[in-house]
Amino acid sequence: MTATSVGALVLCRADPETVRPLAHLLQESMLLVPAGEGWSALVPEGKPWQRDGHEADATAPGEAGPEPVDRVVGGWATALAVGSAWPCLALWWDRERAGYTLAAGFRRPVGYVWLADGTPVGEDEAMRSFAARLGLDPVLDGEALDTLTRADPEADAEARLAGLLAVLVRTGLSLPPGLVPGEPADRLRASAGAHREVRQIEWGGWRDAVRVELDAVESGSLGPWMLGPKARAVAAAQVAAGLPLTLWGARRRSGGWVAAGLLLLVQGVLGLAYDRFRGRASGGAAGPAR
Repeated sequence: MTATSVGALVLCRADPETVRPLAHLLQESMLLVPAGEGWSALVPEGKPWQRDGHEADATAPGEAGPEPVDRVVGGWATALAVGSAWPCLALWWDRERAGYTLAAGFRRPVGYVWLADGTPVGEDEAMRSFAARLGLDPVLDGEALDTLTRADPEADAEARLAGLLAVLVRTGLSLPPGLVPGEPADRLRASAGAHREVRQIEWGGWRDAVRVELDAVESGSLGPWMLGPKARAVAAAQVAAGLPLTLWGARRRSGGWVAAGLLLLVQGVLGLAYDRFRGRASGGAAGPAR
């Protein structure tokens, strides 16, 4: 990896149409492309992270500067996962390290880190949790993942991430050409932009974000998850968790965690409102028939 190869990918185990409404709530400009059977990839258009240990852009007095790339994309993955029924995997790399963060639902995210020369500095338990949460084969896939935690002088950090992705190929993952770990963010963006099925994700304010979310509900991509007692319980839990998470992220001046909290709040409120509205509509329609 070179000093300029700072970048990230967020892989979601869901199709693009399912990912799209939630991705809008991250308040970031991104490119969304299909990444195999049942997978999607999000490529950030900007660079909202530190580069080589320095702030990417100047900030106004009193404002927090960009965070490290792993913290930024880890926050994105967490925000997407807590608002959905599918896991998210953030891959990141910079001049000194590379690694991943896997988020799934309300469970604590797990991650692993390698130094630029490929030296593993993570915990083996993280790899076991990675395999379990993605439903990987504990023997075949587990053995392949174990090799990524052992010393190998011929495997640098880029090769480690490639090995991780090779295991996920058996789950249907197939990254489009050019979306390769270790590439600079500019090249990733160019490769994603050239994909014939690319979708543009842009932040247009909360009104547009809510509209996109409701469109997804009405189209059926989210609707089944937002009706019934279980949906109400999940929505209430999202509201209960979203407010303190938003406040905690604001205190730490962490944009990723603020986004996670806000996404939880919006998802929860919309879930409760949608369930109540649809429940009334169904009851009203059934009333005259009785």
